[in-house]
Amino acid sequence: MQKPTDWLVLWRELSGIQESVFKTPGEKDSDDMWRKRAAHFDSEIKRRWAKPDSSRNFVTSQLRSNPEWTVLDIGGGTGAWACLMAQHCRHVTVVEPSPAMIGIMRRNLAESDIRNVETIEAEWPDIRVDKHDLVLCSHAMYGFADFEAFIGSIETVSRHLCILIIRAPDPKDLMSIAAMHIWGQPYDSPDYQVAFNALIQLGIFPNVLMDDTGLWDPWASPNMEEALTEAKRRLRLPEKSEHDDYLRDLLQHNLTPRDGKLFWPRGIRSALVYWDVNRE
Repeated sequence: MQKPTDWLVLWRELSGIQESVFKTPGEKDSDDMWRKRAAHFDSEIKRRWAKPDSSRNFVTSQLRSNPEWTVLDIGGGTGAWACLMAQHCRHVTVVEPSPAMIGIMRRNLAESDIRNVETIEAEWPDIRVDKHDLVLCSHAMYGFADFEAFIGSIETVSRHLCILIIRAPDPKDLMSIAAMHIWGQPYDSPDYQVAFNALIQLGIFPNVLMDDTGLWDPWASPNMEEALTEAKRRLRLPEKSEHDDYLRDLLQHNLTPRDGKLFWPRGIRSALVYWDVNRE
C-alpha cells in the first residue's frame, strides 16, 4: 500500500521552491520585492475586480449580516479587500510587509474617503494584534513554509471566521502535468489542493467556494525558448536538464501562438476556503 501524503511536508517543500524561484537574482532578504511591481499589481487587481465574483459576494454577505464585526486582513496588498470590507464592517486592520504596497493602499483608502481602516507595515505573524471577528488572507500565504504554524497564528486572533483565498490549478494544468512527470506529483507550487488536505490533516474540515468567474487569464511568453526557460525556472531545473526535450515537446503541443507571442493554456482559478474557529 502506498504511503499517505504528508500534506504539511509537501506544503513546506513547495513553499521553499516557490520562494527561491520567484526571488529576483541579487535581491536581498531586506529588499521590498514589490517596489517596482506594486503599481502594476494595483492596476491588475482593479481590472479583474471590474466584474463581480463569488468570493467578494460571500465575504460582503458575512459582513452585512454582522456589521459590528472587525476584520484582520493579512497581506493586504494595495488594499482592494480593505476598501471593500470597510464599507460593510466596523473596522479593518491590514497587516502588509511591503512599503510600496502600503503606500498605494493608503492612497486608495484616502481616495475612497475610507477612515475605518488601520494599516500596519509588518510581517505576519511578527506583529501582535487584538482578536478580530473575521481573519482574511488572500493569496498571501504561499511564503509561509510552516503551514501548521500559519493556521495556528490566524486562528489565535479570530473570534469567528478564518478565510483563505488561494489559487486552485486544474489537475490538467500544463505545469501540473510537467510536475507530475518530473517530480511524481502534480503540484508545482503551494495551492488550494495542498492547503485543503493540510487543513484536514490538522483536524479542520473547511467549507469551499470556487470562484465563479472562471479561469485566470493566461500568461504569455515571447518565444519557445523563453517559455522553456520559464517552465524550468518554476520547476527549479538547471540550465541543461534531462527533461528539456520532454518540456519542449509539451510546450510545443500546448502553447497557442497569437499576436507574436505564445500563450499558455488557462488552468488556474481561485478557491475560497473558510471555517469557524468555534467548530465542535
